[in-house]
Amino acid sequence: MRYLLFCLGFWMLFSFFEKENNLFYVPRNWPKPVYNFKNNLLTEQKVLLGRNLFYDPLLSRDNTISCASCHSPFNAFAHVDHNLSHGIEDRIGTRNSPTLMNLAWHQSFMWDGAINHLDMQALAPISHPAEMDEKIENVILKLNRTKKYKSLYFNAFGDSIATGERTLKAISQFMLTLVSANSKYDLVKQHKAKFTLQEKNGYKLFQKHCASCHQEPLFTNLKFENNGLKVDSKLNDIGRMKITQNAKDSLKFKVPTLRNIEFSYPYMHDGRFKKLNQVMNHYTNEIQHSSTLAENLRKPIALTSNEKVDIIAFLLTLTDKEFLFNPKLGFPRAK
Repeated sequence: MRYLLFCLGFWMLFSFFEKENNLFYVPRNWPKPVYNFKNNLLTEQKVLLGRNLFYDPLLSRDNTISCASCHSPFNAFAHVDHNLSHGIEDRIGTRNSPTLMNLAWHQSFMWDGAINHLDMQALAPISHPAEMDEKIENVILKLNRTKKYKSLYFNAFGDSIATGERTLKAISQFMLTLVSANSKYDLVKQHKAKFTLQEKNGYKLFQKHCASCHQEPLFTNLKFENNGLKVDSKLNDIGRMKITQNAKDSLKFKVPTLRNIEFSYPYMHDGRFKKLNQVMNHYTNEIQHSSTLAENLRKPIALTSNEKVDIIAFLLTLTDKEFLFNPKLGFPRAK
């Protein structure tokens, strides 16, 4: 009898992890995620609810702006049509929308780390006056009046009541499934593909000049760095210091991932660069020195024009088209 119960328990445990792996997986040789899944167990029904919420403009005050308005799946869940984020009534924000991927490995969010938990992240754009300009309590009222969501919440939670906690955790569940780990670079690491000579040379140059901030396999060190950008006189953005009020954090911004960078332009926190060659020129010729400049940028980076092209060729191997064009991550079509 004990043996039978043991086998049943093992089967149930195996089935649980198998189901989890269909929704979220840790790529081989990647670090352990920092997100605590025990407090928000993934289910297909909750992920589907979160996906519907992510694409629904109902979350904004005038029902015109959704999360996807600034985080398009075809642009690595960023946007490309303007430098700064646009919200309701065409209000213009102060920063470029960051990409959304591999978020289970992040402990802080936004360019300045203003949010320290993924389950709370959606509150920032919902309440921001230049983005969705809505109150979460109004969002919940609208959701509870909508027939579609009564069904989605019932399937996800066993009753049809929308609450703030359920809504935010469902959005988190969908964002946790945004795992990008199937680029050519990944296939090379799995010995399923090979770099061209140009890509191989670019990879070596990248490891020498860029990898201290853009660490593999996430291609970010998840830290806040001052990368020597000239301060925009209109925005006058002081970065992380706005949150910490510590002068040592002046002009520091969260290091973005380089995965899918081919599709996530414009670049930098204010979207000032539209092309990768402009980014390369910044690091070789335009670094602004200050007391908080990242240590690895204090010495000049010397690259020939051909070497810059080689690095860009390598960066293009970080494109994961399976992720970018995955219909399971796109707008939820009615069946």
